Amino acid sequence: MNLRAIVPPRRNRLLAASLVVATLWAAAASGLLLFHDDLLAGFVARQGAMQVAYEARLAALQAELDRGGSARAEAQDAVAARLDEVAARQADLERRQAVLTGLVRTTAPGAIDPTTTGALPGRAPAPEPDLGLRGLDTARPERRSARDVDLRLAALAGRLDGLAAAQVIGLDRITERAAGEIWRLRRVLGRTGLDLQRPLESGLGGPLVPIDPSPFAAAVAVTARTLGDAQVLRRLAARLPLDRPLRRDRGLASSFGPRLDPFTRGLALHTGLDLKAEMGEPAFATAPGRVVSAEPAGGYGNMVEIEHGHGVVTRFAHLARIDVRPGQWLRAGDLVGRVGSTGRSTGAHLHYETRIDGEPVDPQGFLEAGRELAEGEP
Repeated sequence: MNLRAIVPPRRNRLLAASLVVATLWAAAASGLLLFHDDLLAGFVARQGAMQVAYEARLAALQAELDRGGSARAEAQDAVAARLDEVAARQADLERRQAVLTGLVRTTAPGAIDPTTTGALPGRAPAPEPDLGLRGLDTARPERRSARDVDLRLAALAGRLDGLAAAQVIGLDRITERAAGEIWRLRRVLGRTGLDLQRPLESGLGGPLVPIDPSPFAAAVAVTARTLGDAQVLRRLAARLPLDRPLRRDRGLASSFGPRLDPFTRGLALHTGLDLKAEMGEPAFATAPGRVVSAEPAGGYGNMVEIEHGHGVVTRFAHLARIDVRPGQWLRAGDLVGRVGSTGRSTGAHLHYETRIDGEPVDPQGFLEAGRELAEGEP
């Protein structure tokens, strides 16, 4: 067999096989490269999608945080607004309390207890009370829960409501007390014969300063008018001759009105009271006033006349000695003179008169009124 003839075909086959293997390897390598590119592209796509989703989640969380911060800011603003409202109410109640305190001071001593007229707790007629507003910190809302803040503000509002109601009750009490005093003074002073319907004081005026037209202010105005009327009557009572002219009450020798004249034994008008007294006993002014006359006056003997205002005068007659002078101002209880029997008199006694607008009226009305006021309301 010719070996040279056989070898070339085998080489050709090897070459062919090598060529096939190289071709397959190249194809595999190319496929692997193509598959690797696909994997890489998929990975990149998945990473991009994950990044987009992450960024969207971050944006959503940021929006949620922004909404939460806005809600907290709105809640804080709402709490601050409610706190401002409560603080404004507190300030208003404090102003009202100042008005009530001023009204109380115009009443008679001991008539009204300021602590029962809605005074804010923990203080005397209490400016600047602490209702807890200073302890409520809205600058840091995280320190208190929303429920705690709501409960605290609701409690404060309820407390203010209670104080407002107490102030209204106190105002009503002041008005009722003053109205009762007016009724009593008019009833008692009516016994004197003085006309209480005519103006008791004059010379009023001043600039107009309007006040708050709220219901409370209107009620305060009514109370102030009532207290003013009571005060006018108290001042009137303090100037009227309601005291007794003698320290010791020995009774009457002769009363006011028609009687048998001790000299003529005929019917005559007795214009005062003849008070039993001892010679030289002191006689005292029965109200503040100015001495109009202090001299002998006919049948009155030594007489002192004192003007007390509102047309009211008193006369002290038959005095043994006069201890005042015309024009002198006297207080209630000041010495006027000494009891005697000068003028048209049958013995030592004090002739005591009260006159209104020049007309004699029974002094007993003044004395009884003074006694009732001194004893207090039955």
